[in-house]
Amino acid sequence: MTKNWTVTRILRDRNAGLYFTGLVVSAFGTSALGLAAGVWVKDLSGSNGLAALCMFAVWAPTLCGPALGTIADRVRRKPLLIRTNLALAALLLTLFAVDSRADLWLLFTVLLVYGTIVVVQDPAESALVAAVVDRDLLGDFNGLRMTAVEGMKLVAPLTGAGLYAAFGGPAVASLDAVTFALAAGLWLFVRAHEERPRLPKGDWRAQTAEGVRELWARPGLRRLVVAGGTMMFLASLSSSTNYAIVEALGHAPAYTGVLYVAQGVGSVAVGLVSGPALRRLGERRFGAAGIAVAAVGVAARAVPSDPVVLAGGAAVGVGLPCVLIAAFTAVQREVPGPLLGRATATANTLLFTPNVLGLAAGAALVELADFRVVLSLVGLALISTGAWLGLVGTGTLRALSGRRRPGSDQSPASAERTSARSPSDANPA
Repeated sequence: MTKNWTVTRILRDRNAGLYFTGLVVSAFGTSALGLAAGVWVKDLSGSNGLAALCMFAVWAPTLCGPALGTIADRVRRKPLLIRTNLALAALLLTLFAVDSRADLWLLFTVLLVYGTIVVVQDPAESALVAAVVDRDLLGDFNGLRMTAVEGMKLVAPLTGAGLYAAFGGPAVASLDAVTFALAAGLWLFVRAHEERPRLPKGDWRAQTAEGVRELWARPGLRRLVVAGGTMMFLASLSSSTNYAIVEALGHAPAYTGVLYVAQGVGSVAVGLVSGPALRRLGERRFGAAGIAVAAVGVAARAVPSDPVVLAGGAAVGVGLPCVLIAAFTAVQREVPGPLLGRATATANTLLFTPNVLGLAAGAALVELADFRVVLSLVGLALISTGAWLGLVGTGTLRALSGRRRPGSDQSPASAERTSARSPSDANPA
């Protein structure tokens, strides 16, 4: 039993364990800086709007994901990750020059470059994981990665806030720089036998389009990504009601932090069981089940009861990561290695851009309608999305699997993984 547990399966694999540890270290620094940057801008400018722009600066490059993803298919992924992590470490140290409102342009520039590099790193990480992590461990790894990222969100922001209060913004930037340098050092020891990639044909636009077509031409992947993007849009509408929920419960706005903790605990928990669940249910049913659980959790948040609202938040935390884990695992398993960077970047854009749009729409919607109505409608829409993925997708995926030739179960990427692993080989939210 123990050897099948996700943590054991990952840590017993040398490459997977090293790679995962690097991700945990990096995620800690990123989460710590995420909160501190907004507080830093607020202190220097006194503007809530400018403080909110910090997250926008980091997320904006996601819109260019398909184009930026071509970089991950033009070079070896391991050196790319090591060099970009060291570049981020050096970039963050420039924030020591930020000391007044007049210096905020530098902070926003760093955040924008930071977000751009992360958009390049995400597909490179996914492609490298697919090359060095055993095929049977991909679901476990992606689930545990989700657990680590969400777990860091429960701990790191408080650490960053405390460090900022004691020593200021440059200290938090230094912490993040150190974590990137440590991650680069850990990934240096990952055994990845990557051949020099052949340069894709055509110009940048043609290469980008090729990655988009590769993802969109696979009905199973297309359905997972569309369902995931729809879910992220609806979830962001739901999260826009948080302050209204807290007000209805009779608490101060700071109680919103408790809601985030409840959701984070759910996300940590589901990552630990996602590997076995994926093997048992498959990507499509696992994703559909997660959306259904999230739908119940969203509806529960409309009930004027602290225990019910917190339980609903935990259910949302359990459900939301499922389709993301399923989608990225399916992309890693299905897409050929030379196209994996561009396809993953396209999936990232389609999955996470709706989140930004939903936050904007939700901010307006919550002013126009009762939050209970919003939550009820979002819950119904999520149920419909889960049903569409779980029921309508059956025939499509069955037809897709029926077209595979006997003995062609391995994609070029999986063939690369087999040869690269010799004795042993080593993911986004």
